[in-house]
Amino acid sequence: MKRNNILQTAIIIVVFSIIFTFSVKSQQKQFKVVSVAFYNLENLFDTLDTPDKNDFEYTPEGDNKWDSKKYNTKLERMSEAIVQIGADVTKAPPAVIGVSEIENRKVLEDLVAMPLLKPFNYKVVHYESPDRRGVDVALLYQSAILEVINTTSTTLKVEGRDDFFTRDQLVVSGIVDGEKIHFIVNHWPSRSGGESTSRPLRNAAADLTRSLADSIMLIDPDAKIIIMGDLNDDPSNESLLKHLKAKKTVEETKPGDLYNPMYEMYKKGIGTLAYRDAWNIFDQLIVSYPLINKDETGFKLYKTKVFDKDFLKNESGKYKGYPKRTHAGGVYQGGYSDHFPVYLFLTKEIK
Repeated sequence: MKRNNILQTAIIIVVFSIIFTFSVKSQQKQFKVVSVAFYNLENLFDTLDTPDKNDFEYTPEGDNKWDSKKYNTKLERMSEAIVQIGADVTKAPPAVIGVSEIENRKVLEDLVAMPLLKPFNYKVVHYESPDRRGVDVALLYQSAILEVINTTSTTLKVEGRDDFFTRDQLVVSGIVDGEKIHFIVNHWPSRSGGESTSRPLRNAAADLTRSLADSIMLIDPDAKIIIMGDLNDDPSNESLLKHLKAKKTVEETKPGDLYNPMYEMYKKGIGTLAYRDAWNIFDQLIVSYPLINKDETGFKLYKTKVFDKDFLKNESGKYKGYPKRTHAGGVYQGGYSDHFPVYLFLTKEIK
């Protein structure tokens, strides 16, 4: 889709869809539909050298020769992708988007001010994390859909590793069409140094995420929670199964449990990033029991998907079909991200 056509479509959407929630008919019933997404933006850095952060490579003098032209191209690419996520159903981009690998609040303010996204009036929830590279997580949301009522950011501390710093975990609670929904945004520790060596760090991150979810459910056992993030593990890894305790199927998910709809997708070979001809689904969306409970009123999980449209992929070569990155092998590619976004639809019957 050409860039100017996308912009025209976005403007038309604003004119005809003021509150950005849409009705779909199914068996003579009508439903409101809201989409929620997560996207690893792959090193969305500004061009400045920030003190106490290892970001020199993303400066004009650094290895990546990261200048204003490349930065603006990156913003354009990200906005092109975001404005299309789930839009085939909702006719608008996601109401809520968790993001990772962003340097600071300013890069997000620049992103939501891009012509394709500006009509949707996205707001930003962001806290600075102690991560040495200077990357954080954040939440973007359309203020016409989500009314934010509380935000917190929690630092992961690993016993015996006072020298370890990573991304904080962000919790945002808000109201969507009269219902309270909680969002937990993550970017768990990487596999740097090897999967087995780094595994305890992700297990610790999973323990923290589970603790945050349990704290919410302790106050409200019927809390609707969406956990999202680049977890650097697949749904089958012990961080997800034993520490976060995310269930693999709807049938085994009980009150107080978390359900991971990405497990079945992973078993089918669906992924969000590729390495050595193998697909991983590190980017995940996990929900609490009330979002799949048939007896529960209000919003429910309808479908979870990977947004892997062709324009996000390499068109040819050894890595054909892989996510088209901003850099690959130290060479500027002018692509999007090394991860595909993931998204889900929440539906609520209109009585």
